[in-house]
Amino acid sequence: MTMAIEANPHTISLTDKAASRIVAVMANEAPGAMLRVSVAGGGCSGFQYVFDIDRQKAPDDIVIERDGATVLIDETSLELLDGSTIDFVDDLVGQSFKIINPNATSSCGCGTSFAL
Repeated sequence: MTMAIEANPHTISLTDKAASRIVAVMANEAPGAMLRVSVAGGGCSGFQYVFDIDRQKAPDDIVIERDGATVLIDETSLELLDGSTIDFVDDLVGQSFKIINPNATSSCGCGTSFAL
């Protein structure tokens, strides 16, 4: 089950698995640590997803909270992530956060970069 969070009318979903993994990762960080998800130019497809740990919320950040997990997304990245679902996968390739982005017209094999 995913939970949609309204964010300035954009919608980003965070799955149960992603929320659980974020909580586990942040348990090893300083109090108040949050996951920042952003989009940067680069990667093999034009844009790439960036995952960082942050302790400060910027004034333009959208905050998504679920089951004790907090995700920060800046307004610029939000435009490129609108309608996306943030998930956590554990498969033969390894463990990672995965973004299912309906705005992406193509993506690389590893899923960390995309084109619009």
